[in-house]
Amino acid sequence: MSRPQGAMPAEFAQLNPDSWTEPFWLSAREHRLTAPRCAECGTFRFPPGPFCHECRHQDVEHVELPGTGTVYTYTVARHGVVPSLAGTVPYTIAVIEPDGAPGIRMIANIVECDPARIAIGSRVEVVWDDVDAEVTIPRFRPAG
Repeated sequence: MSRPQGAMPAEFAQLNPDSWTEPFWLSAREHRLTAPRCAECGTFRFPPGPFCHECRHQDVEHVELPGTGTVYTYTVARHGVVPSLAGTVPYTIAVIEPDGAPGIRMIANIVECDPARIAIGSRVEVVWDDVDAEVTIPRFRPAG
């Protein structure tokens, strides 16, 4: 399987989902970006957790998002701190504000571009990294 340019190595994609995060990862496997929203008050909560931070209810619905967003902040790693990262640098890790889910931010790898093209406020779109048959990771690339 071909890895997107700038993607973290596959061995970093070891997931241990729980009952709150599993729906996100199952949706990702289907190439659908989702976020949990409180079924009581409509507040999005990410990362997923057992209680709404607004009303304390536990019931959630998983809302499909359009797969686009805005870079809130980012960092570029230019030195691999472990040997398996040596072939990956430079890579960009960003905090993304996804469209369709006000109030949440996602930490994601930005791929398929020179890190110099990334800026706060950049528009991005999801790209799916099928690590293996069980794990798919949403990453982002510059939109358009």
